[in-house]
Amino acid sequence: MREILIALSSLSFIAYGFHCLFSKEMEKEFIRFGLKAFRILTGALELLGGLGLIVGLKYPVIAALASIGLTLLMFLGILARIRIRDRLSLCLPAIGLFAINLAIAVLYLRSW
Repeated sequence: MREILIALSSLSFIAYGFHCLFSKEMEKEFIRFGLKAFRILTGALELLGGLGLIVGLKYPVIAALASIGLTLLMFLGILARIRIRDRLSLCLPAIGLFAINLAIAVLYLRSW
């Protein structure tokens, strides 16, 4: 189960990370969020988190740390969307990835 969640999350965050770093659409979104200065950092953290989950399949402590970091990142993403009063449908990807990464973190922490 954990490996399925990791595959889903890591692929999503690697894709979102590249999209965040290189998409004009995401530049506009971060301006809309009022977070223009954080777009590059966010994209880099998404990429690193996604890669950390993959590396974590061999080194579990890395996956645990990556999932905790991604959970926090998605929590902040949800807050940013609430702050600008986005529709629920626009918040759902962040809510889903928050839940998936929280589950991954809990699964790792329980196994220790």
